[in-house]
Amino acid sequence: MTDVRALGLPARVSLPSGPDAVEVWEMAPRDGLQAESRLLGIDERVELIERLAGAGCPIIEVGSFVRPDRVPAMAGSDEVLRRVAHLDVRKPVLVPNLRGYELARAAGATEIAVFLSVTESFSQSNLGASRETMEAAAAAVVARAVADGVRVRGYLSMVFGDPWEGPVSPREVLGLAQRMRAFGVSQLSLGDTIGVATPGQVTEVVRTLTGEGVPVADLALHMHDTYGQALANVAAGLAEGIRVFDSSAGGVGGCPFARSATGNLATDDLLWMLMGMGIQTGINLDALTEASSWLSATLRKPPTSRVATALAR
Repeated sequence: MTDVRALGLPARVSLPSGPDAVEVWEMAPRDGLQAESRLLGIDERVELIERLAGAGCPIIEVGSFVRPDRVPAMAGSDEVLRRVAHLDVRKPVLVPNLRGYELARAAGATEIAVFLSVTESFSQSNLGASRETMEAAAAAVVARAVADGVRVRGYLSMVFGDPWEGPVSPREVLGLAQRMRAFGVSQLSLGDTIGVATPGQVTEVVRTLTGEGVPVADLALHMHDTYGQALANVAAGLAEGIRVFDSSAGGVGGCPFARSATGNLATDDLLWMLMGMGIQTGINLDALTEASSWLSATLRKPPTSRVATALAR
């Protein structure tokens, strides 16, 4: 059989309207690990972050300041954050409320993210409270962060479909996006939490938001690959002007509170596609796939990433 590595990197054929570069948010240490059955220790999580930073990942979401009984994989995020403080990368953390914000700041956080659900059912399941209650909590966190000069990102969950409520209206997404912007959130990541989106939906949602005054520069896409549509959805986002994408090394993770949710879009697969389109990320694919291989071995499971699997052979 042909040695895949002998083929070199993908041939670069730039699209006429494509960007020169995009920003990749590496999610493996947080959104990736939170849904895995094997819990990694603090030393292993720190090593993962160091490997990802060594591969050139400019933004690595390093943990979540949620209740450890709800998400055991994120226990000790304060220590993880302290131990990676020396790394010259952006290190955002997820916080659900003011208590989480205070703990994150005490651990040295300078960048945070808040998360809200477009649908009521997922808010109750994932967050344990109504949308109204969670929006009030998020607004308080964002107000505090803005006053402290802390950058805030907002995650919108269940943007494209909900396992309990079915299809989600783009107008519902718009309403939540506008409220989060009013809070003071600087960037909105549109989450396909259960991986049901298709390119047409991505196009419709992005155009609905931008058509009502949400700058495309303030939007990101967070795709899951449950039905194999993640890269196609990224391509649709690129065509609409999206320049920020979330992904997870090796495709690890999902959502522990969403039925049918499987792995995140694999960073390895995303890089292969972007490199072939002549789009820069600053991330070294070989080093990233090595980090993915290490992570898969540590989790004792094969990667879902096609690229990581191919290059590992």
